[in-house]
Amino acid sequence: MKTIGIVAEYNPFHTGHAWHIQETRRQFREETAVVAVISGNWVQRGECAVTDKWTRTEAALAGGVDLVLELPTVWATASAEGFARGAVAILAATGVVDTLSFGSECGEIAPLCELARCLNSLEFSQALRRVLGPKQSFAQCRRRAVESLLGTDTAALLDTPNNNLGVEYLRFLPPGMEAITVPRFGAGHDSSSEEDGLPSASLLRHRLRTGEVTGVSPFLPLSWKGEAADMKWLERALIARLRSMTLEEAEALPDSGDGLATRLLCAARQTASLEQLYALTKTRTYAHARVRRLALYALLDLREADRPASPPYIRVLGFNRRGRDVLREMNQRAALPFSVKPAHIPRFSPEAQALFALEERFTDLFALCFPTPRPCGLEWTTGPVMENRAASCRPPVEENL
Repeated sequence: MKTIGIVAEYNPFHTGHAWHIQETRRQFREETAVVAVISGNWVQRGECAVTDKWTRTEAALAGGVDLVLELPTVWATASAEGFARGAVAILAATGVVDTLSFGSECGEIAPLCELARCLNSLEFSQALRRVLGPKQSFAQCRRRAVESLLGTDTAALLDTPNNNLGVEYLRFLPPGMEAITVPRFGAGHDSSSEEDGLPSASLLRHRLRTGEVTGVSPFLPLSWKGEAADMKWLERALIARLRSMTLEEAEALPDSGDGLATRLLCAARQTASLEQLYALTKTRTYAHARVRRLALYALLDLREADRPASPPYIRVLGFNRRGRDVLREMNQRAALPFSVKPAHIPRFSPEAQALFALEERFTDLFALCFPTPRPCGLEWTTGPVMENRAASCRPPVEENL
């Protein structure tokens, strides 16, 4: 059986994601299992997901995924490089995923592989040192360095988000794992319009958070239920956290260097609005996404020292019958212990238990992102989503695989 790995946020899972899975399966004649590594309750853009990871897992299973694994928050909220490094490490550690599939704007794997090899080369490191300078973002300097080595057309591929993230996946692809890319279609990243009949995930999130559920339902595999999570419910809590932090504490947050920590704390003393906070902090040097992530790290109290060098365990969020077969194979081949239910965690290494304790704290904070706050302790009381179980899929699973 072919086992395909996909990295995603599924925030929310929509018809474009289902199309990606369908197109991936179409490229292989043999039976194919799809394993998705998805972000938990906090995402790379520096905010809460629109709903919890178990609800998004349920939608992913309904949309064609067979096994859903969690990308812990310490990597899910990292830069593209950290996000890709953590996710690909989890796919590799399963011992069963043989092919990585991702969407891209260009739809061709060869030029993206060329870019990945370039970024991993000594020549690139030397070229980057030559172009690094003040008042330029790292992304701008990286593009100039690549352009000097591969030319303008190839370097331009880094200007689009899915190409850029795909290149990062390829940089960390382990030996023996192949990669394919599926052309992305529909509205662009963060677009407020619909193209090819498919709105962007950003537009879907906006509609859900403003109660426009009828404008979202045609693009979801399952009917939307419950409330949408929104950072507005933690806006003042985040500003309060920044106003009470010392500079030393802020500089211990991930990716806080180059004076960004100082600038963020200063901005927090001038506004009580998150959007104004981001606008006051952002410059040509500090990209908007980096600012948002740093503010989120402050809220979560996520320090650079909290991020392990690599994932110490694999967390199972949900599976169907084919996914159960994949888990059985992982029992023999996985390089890391994997948790199907929270009761497994105390058996793991101290490093794994420490990471799970962080995730527990992060989920308790996420519970406050809803109009009706949710209780603490959901990491311990929520079992994996299983196909053909009740729609809520909430009770802990008592059976052994």
